[in-house]
Amino acid sequence: MPDAPPSIVPDTKDWTWVLDAPCPECGFVAGDVDVARVGDAIRADAATWALALERPEPSVRTRPEVWSVTEYACHVRDVHVLFAERVRSMLDQDGPHFASWDQDATAVERGYHLAEPDVVRSELLTAADAVAALYDGVPAAALDRTGSRSDGSTFTVASIARYHLHDVVHHSWDVR
Repeated sequence: MPDAPPSIVPDTKDWTWVLDAPCPECGFVAGDVDVARVGDAIRADAATWALALERPEPSVRTRPEVWSVTEYACHVRDVHVLFAERVRSMLDQDGPHFASWDQDATAVERGYHLAEPDVVRSELLTAADAVAALYDGVPAAALDRTGSRSDGSTFTVASIARYHLHDVVHHSWDVR
């Protein structure tokens, strides 16, 4: 395991409320999202990450307790991979249960703080395109298929698409 980065305050909030109310921080309104366009929105968001990673010193934290642009980009890459797995399981299984995911432990285990911005850019764009293509291919009849997290939160394919989109859009707002 790589050397641990400076500590950040773990995010322990349950963000599922963003499916019912606008996010007061980033302004995302889940109800305004056309699920048929989520793939396009994910690709557009990924393009903003590619640009953010070209900024001077993207791996430097602006504050010790907040991830750098590169660390956030690693997280967004991994979010795309995780949501692709979850959506595939919802399409392939009846009512799958998703294992817990500790994003902060993942950041340490995968060495986000040591990641190379150019590598992360490529991986993020690839992961975003893969999950976007998955969403593009979801038939309308499958949008109501369900899955649930270990904390009991239940999603449909449509609601998990909106939830996923908020996650990445919010992190783009975090590094604006």
